Amino acid sequence: VGKPMIGILNTWSELNSCHAHLRDRAEDVRRGIVAAGGFAVEMPALSVDETFNKPTSMLYRNLLAMETEEQIRAHPLDGVVLMGGCDKTTPGLVMGALTAGIPMIYVPAGPQLRGNYAGETLGSGSDVWKYWDEKRAGTITDEQMLGVQAGIARSAGTCMTMGTASTMTAITESLGLSLPNASSIPAVDSTHQRMASASGRRIVEMVWEELTPDRIVTPEAVKNAAIVAMATGCSTNAVIHLIAMARRAGVALTLDDLDALGRVTPLIANVRPAGKTYLMEDFYYAGGLRALMKELGDRLDTSALTVTG
Repeated sequence: VGKPMIGILNTWSELNSCHAHLRDRAEDVRRGIVAAGGFAVEMPALSVDETFNKPTSMLYRNLLAMETEEQIRAHPLDGVVLMGGCDKTTPGLVMGALTAGIPMIYVPAGPQLRGNYAGETLGSGSDVWKYWDEKRAGTITDEQMLGVQAGIARSAGTCMTMGTASTMTAITESLGLSLPNASSIPAVDSTHQRMASASGRRIVEMVWEELTPDRIVTPEAVKNAAIVAMATGCSTNAVIHLIAMARRAGVALTLDDLDALGRVTPLIANVRPAGKTYLMEDFYYAGGLRALMKELGDRLDTSALTVTG
């Protein structure tokens, strides 16, 4: 009595290395919820991953969206914490929660640590294809390929390039649905644990404030997210998913809108694959998404509301 019931919708799976740490991170979220006076219940959700979902993970984004919406509607939840990160999990979770309409906050899984092999920095999602082609062409040996495999994925977390995973968590943060800079924190950094716990505390406060997603995901917020995505050198999948997320919120984002913004928005982040040098861990050390948004200045509508209020 008097305690908001908060659902922790967790896409952890033993088959999804991007989310391998989310079982433990859910306990950090739970600690935050309890500390703020809430009642936490963890609820499993479909873990859509790029590695093992066949023939393509794209087929399951809308299935996750439906599951998320119905999980929320079917249970007496006052608020929900969404936990995901691998490419399609972010739009799937957010789309379903937007339609359900109760207070929500997103906890991004975070990127892996940057890869290393023979003095080179490796990025999964880009170098994996490069070296596989080298192997097929016979320009590297089996031993070298094993070295690349051993060094390219050094921790739990999503691809450490600015691929679809980091693109979509950056979009979700810039929509106002995550705590500031949450999307940039490496998965195994201790700050990620603190962010998860802080998200748990914040969702309880959002319930009492009746801070629902329809107040956050406005046309202004969607435009901000599109601009931020362009400035990161985003994955092309951003077009598909951001339009779907926006329309779930009743915002009629179009391809023409994205084309117009893309023509005037500068590429700021030198992060692979659009950049040539750095990976997401470096991006975080350089200030993360907050620093990038600061660089964008008055291109963004800073009156847009976020989960912080």
